[in-house]
Amino acid sequence: MAKPLEYNATLVEREDLTPALGVFRVRPDEDLPGSGAWFVPGQYMVLGLNNEVRVELGGVRRPMSIASAPERRDLVEFYIRYVEKPESENPFTHLLWTRKAGERMYVRVHPTGKFTVEDTVGAHDRRLKVCVAAGTGLAPFLSMVRSELLRDSSRSLADYAIIHGVSYSADLGYRAELEQMAANNGLRYLPTVSRPQADPSWRGHCGRAESFFDPKRMAGLEDVLGLGTGEFRPDRVQILICGLQGTIGQTIENLVPRGFIPDNRKIRRALAIADDLPATIFYEAYDTIPPIDLEDAAKVAALKSAFHATQPGQAS
Repeated sequence: MAKPLEYNATLVEREDLTPALGVFRVRPDEDLPGSGAWFVPGQYMVLGLNNEVRVELGGVRRPMSIASAPERRDLVEFYIRYVEKPESENPFTHLLWTRKAGERMYVRVHPTGKFTVEDTVGAHDRRLKVCVAAGTGLAPFLSMVRSELLRDSSRSLADYAIIHGVSYSADLGYRAELEQMAANNGLRYLPTVSRPQADPSWRGHCGRAESFFDPKRMAGLEDVLGLGTGEFRPDRVQILICGLQGTIGQTIENLVPRGFIPDNRKIRRALAIADDLPATIFYEAYDTIPPIDLEDAAKVAALKSAFHATQPGQAS
């Protein structure tokens, strides 16, 4: 039995976007640390609830990326999907979905994580940041662009592109806000729906988020991002990914042959990528298993050969 949690926060607002997708705004009891911006966009916090029906199961905690900007100090916002088929006997989202605004919960008020602009692509790097989000993987990127505009409302977001992949258009959380950023600040916003046959009103991009990097679609992507033909390269673009393992893995597999380098030691070693070559693909993952199958010798060999073909003077 997990130890029951001592509640130290209140769920102050809950916005249900669909029956299985919601925005949850939480106010911790204790004062947020410091003054002004109190965390770095891209970080996460741990939320927790006690199982009040099956008391013997105790409390459960889960890390959740912060969707709000660090300049906002009145509450902390999270973008969460209900997990229909959980692996845990005490699933967090099943407990969360029973909670109403005003009810109590647990929050560890110590944001953590290195999936930040500063710790990945670099705060002063002017290359285009292509942010690939699957579902609620949008949260850290939302925090990043919100923070940029809270610090300077006139700031151009032309160095950010957000690809948001969902099953249905109703799952495109924050769509209106991101469309406004695109119209007013130059954000490249590319929402895409993977099940358009069940969503006849949808007229936008179709396919999963990672499908934009299919070689057959690359010319179209370069055009919509304002890049010239063949310019989707590591010297012009860096990649950040948050979401499903499949999205992370397929994005890596599609972009390694273009010379992009994942920030993963096991993958780099398998592909014989020199340690001194800087990474250009970064991803947030709580799973330590590499997102591509390194036991697949044929796949690894093909990726290794394709990568080294982009590196003049390097042996494969």
